[in-house]
Amino acid sequence: MVQAYCVKCRKKVEMKDPKEVKLKNGRPAAKGTCPTCGTNVFRIGKI
Repeated sequence: MVQAYCVKCRKKVEMKDPKEVKLKNGRPAAKGTCPTCGTNVFRIGKI
């Protein structure tokens, strides 16, 4: 699973429904939701 920092919960969480995306500069990233509060979470870098 992919971990990301949730700003609302203030802790690292396992991303729910992670989707692999590519930034404008070509770097890979992951986009998903926090399983606890439902806030969008984002992580830049390898998945």
